[in-house]
Amino acid sequence: MKTILIIEDEQVIAEVQKDYLEASGFAVEIAGSGDVGLDKALREHYDLILLDLMLPNVDGYEICRQIRETKNIPILMVSAKKEEVDKIMGLGLGADDYIIKPFSVGELVARVKAHLARFERLTGGHGGDAGHSKDQIRMQGLLIDKLSRKVFVRDEEIVLTTKEYDLLLYLATHPNRVFRKDELFERIWGLDSMGDNATVTVHISRLREKIERNPSKPQHIETIWGVGYRFNL
Repeated sequence: MKTILIIEDEQVIAEVQKDYLEASGFAVEIAGSGDVGLDKALREHYDLILLDLMLPNVDGYEICRQIRETKNIPILMVSAKKEEVDKIMGLGLGADDYIIKPFSVGELVARVKAHLARFERLTGGHGGDAGHSKDQIRMQGLLIDKLSRKVFVRDEEIVLTTKEYDLLLYLATHPNRVFRKDELFERIWGLDSMGDNATVTVHISRLREKIERNPSKPQHIETIWGVGYRFNL
């Protein structure tokens, strides 16, 4: 059974989310403050974390940042903040999704299931390796080890979030093909009707910062203006 941690200071909202998720077959725990949630997230094992942004003691941004330093699990950030800058900041810190309140509990459950399914499917890698070895992709100083889900740039390991890795692997296993942003969102996040282009844009930008020699002139992830992105070997 998959275990989910809800870090939410509004008890009524947390309990409703818990009831619906448990009815869908998940085990659920609740932390009512930022410091308690952060401690539980770092010490215990969870398959996914639902993280409110505005929390007492420690806010969601800091919690996300600290979790990402040691853990590679889906993090879904929820917030009443609707500004684009807040979403970009959350995604930039490593959140896999940003859900704006108010939202239906049915939508939340759908997103949780989609993120868990894709994380499980992509863990350990899969086929379609564009002529590379079964378990690794190597090109121009970049190494993707699909079994360990590790990425090395010029022999130095870099840390990627779950979705950054998933996006990089998908692009690298489909080289020279141009993908629209909505296509990438559907392939990696699996929630086409619920997504937006900012999510993909932020993740592409973060990937370039981590894998490119010169992010302003990317060698691997090329922007095809007016269309989308292409991965070059």
